Amino acid sequence: MTKPTQSRELILDILMEILEKGGYSHVVLGQALSKYQYLEKQDRAFITRVTEGTIEYRLTIDAILNQCSKTPVEKMKPVIRTILRMSVYQLFWMDRIPDRAVCNEAVNLAVKRRFAGLKGFVNGVLRGIIRQKDQFDFSDWSLKYSMPQWILDMWLKQYPKDTVEQMLEAFLAEKPTAVRMNLDRASAEEITEVLKNQGVTVEESPLSPRSLLISGYDYLESLDAFRNGWIQVQDTSSSFVGDVAEPEPGDTVLDVCGAPGGKSLHLADKLKGTGLVVVRDLTEAKVALIEDNIARTGYENIRAEVWDALELDSSWIQKADIVIADLPCSGLGIIGKKPDIKYQASPEKIRELAKLQREMLSAVSQYVKPGGRLIYSTCTISPMENQEQREWFLETFPEFSPVNLKGRLGEAVNEETMADGYIQLLPGVYPCDGFFIAGFLRKAE
Repeated sequence: MTKPTQSRELILDILMEILEKGGYSHVVLGQALSKYQYLEKQDRAFITRVTEGTIEYRLTIDAILNQCSKTPVEKMKPVIRTILRMSVYQLFWMDRIPDRAVCNEAVNLAVKRRFAGLKGFVNGVLRGIIRQKDQFDFSDWSLKYSMPQWILDMWLKQYPKDTVEQMLEAFLAEKPTAVRMNLDRASAEEITEVLKNQGVTVEESPLSPRSLLISGYDYLESLDAFRNGWIQVQDTSSSFVGDVAEPEPGDTVLDVCGAPGGKSLHLADKLKGTGLVVVRDLTEAKVALIEDNIARTGYENIRAEVWDALELDSSWIQKADIVIADLPCSGLGIIGKKPDIKYQASPEKIRELAKLQREMLSAVSQYVKPGGRLIYSTCTISPMENQEQREWFLETFPEFSPVNLKGRLGEAVNEETMADGYIQLLPGVYPCDGFFIAGFLRKAE
């Protein structure tokens, strides 16, 4: 196993990149774990846990630090602030590490990063926190669940209090990796057997027979089922887009914002080698991610292109049987996987995103042929981007009507709104991400 200080140095570097330089947590952590793949599984698990936990609980951690430090968190030097944040996470949420060890390692880190003059400050703040550890009050939901108050207020206006608490608890719970099986590539039995033979813990998703929940593996690329293209990392909620779309053999599908390609690959799988799926995204880098997944899975009825969804492509007008519009959103439904989202979001950004979504929908809805379907989805829990967006679309484009979703998502998912053509999935209420799907049918001429 790596020496404790070395592991914590890596954590410090990762957190500095995310918390101080604005890097995306899943990208920065993923790149670091890939670079240090030679580390023991236990070391990488520790690095992941402390990194993700520090980000998840940052709001609460900062409140603790401000209570025990004469220097406010925002006035601290970035390195010291990050060392203290990751140390507080270990003190409060990692019982197996002795408090003394956390404190000593924090001081060692400060010295190693040439802040020997502040080692007394680091030591004093952490020892003060240790002395008062049992006296902190986390009854306030914002601190208990480390969630910005404006997000809580928005959700409490829309949902019962116990539903909101279910969501908050689900975001912080440890979850297995959800994967969708490409059943045109291998059977569910074969995929499950190959995973189990590599020591992976496999559960069937309670929501979909196409999805598995896997855990206990070292890293994804080591799994034969992944390398063979038999599985695709995709939350069950996201895979429902393909079920709502219900492609028929020979259909032409256009996915306008598709990276990394999970929904499009699902549709290619459902088409069983027929038809064509064209999946687009804004940049070469995003399209490269899609192409990697296409190459790994081996589908031949799918291709990727660079295209800006805001720009109308006249060659596609009324040509698609199905248009998938999984548009840029605030991402509040996937806070459990990307915890930095809750700190980056704001009411102003949501308003800007809602405007962008309307501009995109105005363009891409023109690609749906008469009798074809438009599927709008987001990975957020924000009425402005979801329910209000659906209402606006139906009012603005009377040539479209809602698609009844009853029965399309299996027996485990049943909401009254599905008869009206939409569903808002909530984490905790369902064992999946927060996700919104609305289906629209273009009336036949």
